Amino acid sequence: MANKIKIASKMQLNEGQAAEYKKRHNPIWPELAALLKDYGISDYSIFLDNETNTLFAVLSAEVPEKLETLKTEEIMKKWWTYMRDIMQTNEDHSPLSIPLEEVFYLL
Repeated sequence: MANKIKIASKMQLNEGQAAEYKKRHNPIWPELAALLKDYGISDYSIFLDNETNTLFAVLSAEVPEKLETLKTEEIMKKWWTYMRDIMQTNEDHSPLSIPLEEVFYLL
């Protein structure tokens, strides 16, 4: 198996939606968790900066190029539609996600 690649991004939660965001992720839909694992995603965390409502996500991916096809999966589209009222999204309801550059890593 190839080395996993870490991917980080930031998203914007709408003001006053932190509790709802946490509620919707606890627990996350089992079929969505299974889909993400099927795509080789693991070690996935999302952090919240309560002062700015900025979400910071980091995950490990076995084949990052494969992640582009996630947006074609029906369960992914359903999740985005479910989440669109509490965060900034694109026209297809996917989260407005800004990639972040890794500048330091300590193993």
